[in-house]
Amino acid sequence: MSGKETTGQAIARSLVAHGIDTVFGIPGAHMYDFNDALYGARDKIRFIHTRHEQGAGYMAYGYAKSTGRIGAYTVVPGPGLLNSGAALCTAYGANAPVLCITGNIMSHLIGQGRGQLHELPDQLATMRGITKTAERINHQSETGSVMAEVVGKMLSGRRGPGAIEAPWDVFGQSGPEVDLPMGASAPHPAVNPDRVAAAAALLSGARNPMIMVGGGAADAGAEIAALAELLQSPVTSHRSGKGIVADDHPNYLNFAAAYEYWKKVDVLIGIGSRLELQFMRWKWLPKGLKIIRIDIDPTEMVRLKPDVGIVADAAPGTQALINALAGPRREDRTSEFAELNNQARSRFSGVQPQLAYLDAIREALPRDGFFVEEVSQMGFTARFAFPVYGPRQYVTCGYQDNLGFGFNTALGVKVANPDKAVVSVSGDGGFMFGVQELATAVQHKIAVVAVVFNNSAYGNVLRDQKQAYEGRYLGSDLTNPDFVALGESFGIRSFKVTRPGELKNRIEEALSLDQPVLIEVPIEKGSEASPWPFIHPAPHAE
Repeated sequence: MSGKETTGQAIARSLVAHGIDTVFGIPGAHMYDFNDALYGARDKIRFIHTRHEQGAGYMAYGYAKSTGRIGAYTVVPGPGLLNSGAALCTAYGANAPVLCITGNIMSHLIGQGRGQLHELPDQLATMRGITKTAERINHQSETGSVMAEVVGKMLSGRRGPGAIEAPWDVFGQSGPEVDLPMGASAPHPAVNPDRVAAAAALLSGARNPMIMVGGGAADAGAEIAALAELLQSPVTSHRSGKGIVADDHPNYLNFAAAYEYWKKVDVLIGIGSRLELQFMRWKWLPKGLKIIRIDIDPTEMVRLKPDVGIVADAAPGTQALINALAGPRREDRTSEFAELNNQARSRFSGVQPQLAYLDAIREALPRDGFFVEEVSQMGFTARFAFPVYGPRQYVTCGYQDNLGFGFNTALGVKVANPDKAVVSVSGDGGFMFGVQELATAVQHKIAVVAVVFNNSAYGNVLRDQKQAYEGRYLGSDLTNPDFVALGESFGIRSFKVTRPGELKNRIEEALSLDQPVLIEVPIEKGSEASPWPFIHPAPHAE
């Protein structure tokens, strides 16, 4: 190679080489030389500047969660990094490859405690506590190898977020152009035929198996559907697993329906799932239950030990199990599954007004559109009451369940999927965490349809304080702006609707506009039926 480049330029070149076409973030003094490098690469990398660092992190999360590709963002060190920390821990919990690029104070002052701008006692340790991997570039010559190391670790095995920092003085450091090794995913673990044979033997005598899928199975939908058809087993999911097998597939069971089937399950097959639904939400096991797990993360076999554990990527692991199963074709049970779904729908039909509004959104949203939930009464209900037809189309925050992620995340989903419809549902409380990003949506023409259900409360807290604390309310009532006037003040088309049919029509109109739209839906405070009996059901009587 000939020529010179700065560390910032080498990082930008590495991002392009790794297929990263968008960086979210906010420029700042520590990052100027990297920011300038992004300007130089503006024909290859789109820079979307946000109004808060948390917004940048969540947008990168939405990009990654909806595509499976790396979502990247950049913020200043110290408070900038910490402001984005909730998004990083969400990415960690939901196994999303989010890459944070940040700075640090001057090299010779790191660890000295001199009180430099944005100094943290040990920023690298802080980042390592909320990511899968984090490293520092100490010199321009290290850039290629550090970038490749972090990207490779992010994409290998159970995916997760990574972070890279460089000291303030290192970003502008110039030297010969660096080699750019590619950070590639490590080879998937080879499928162990003995474990597959043991699983097949366990299934040969199973009368009522059930398949539980999680986000780790996002690219194995065809294989999982084939396994379900072969076994005449139902498939169910909770959050990140929604849509991997479409809700209208004959073998798919809504998880409220699956709970009724659970009492007779003799073999549970977990594929790319922590089995949170069964072990943390249902909290009881059928007598004699056997467990088979297919998971790329070997530590899962220690955390929740199965009878048979197959350490493998979901698609080849599931296909190997299909190949090992023999015997006569099982009797078709899809009419039984359909009836269980119908019964479940009847049981949760009283979760109103959420169900009626979710049905309206589903009617308006194209089959391949994206639905971004939020920690809200609508979001909780959607987990069992909103049908999804493809992997990654239901975007959730995973087990972090962090209030305020939804709207910002939806902006990242839309940037990553510009030709698809994206609808975000938020409560008034969560939406106000990131309301400033309405400005980002306008400035960068990000056409998300944001639906805000305004019940003037942190609804869950209000319900709990009423039911469990005899009405001793503390901090659960909210005073809100006029959301329509607020949206219009940002230059966003804004509407208020009061009926499900009206919401359907407004969303259809909004999607035709191809611009950001805000829709407020007023809900009477405390009027929403609780979704929790279906998310945390009471154990069946013996």
